[in-house]
Amino acid sequence: MRTAGHPARAPRVRGKEPAACRPHGTATAYERKHMNKAELVSAIAKRADVPASTVDSVLNGLQDELVDAITRGEKVAVSGLITVERTQRSARTGRNPQTGESIDIPAANTVKVTAGSNLKKAASSVPV
Repeated sequence: MRTAGHPARAPRVRGKEPAACRPHGTATAYERKHMNKAELVSAIAKRADVPASTVDSVLNGLQDELVDAITRGEKVAVSGLITVERTQRSARTGRNPQTGESIDIPAANTVKVTAGSNLKKAASSVPV
């Protein structure tokens, strides 16, 4: 769908204006910066004044231990930060949205991640 009189310009969708049209420093949800593992390692290394290789080893160890704990069915809680646990989702009947046909969805194990009080407080302190 093109706008009348401007065959090369796509119509605007509310909340998705080009960055040049918005005030400086305001970003949509799609433009917010995401931190990848390498950036996280670098930031922690700088903050803790330790080598990045040490931080990377610690994060890898944390990942391995979380995977092992979930496999064993244990709950891992880092007070104030995060809680990770395995939960069970029971079998249920669903519906194929294209055909409307009923389908059986089997029971499954899944992972539940809950933010701790410090993360919740940090999120709520940022203006919307």
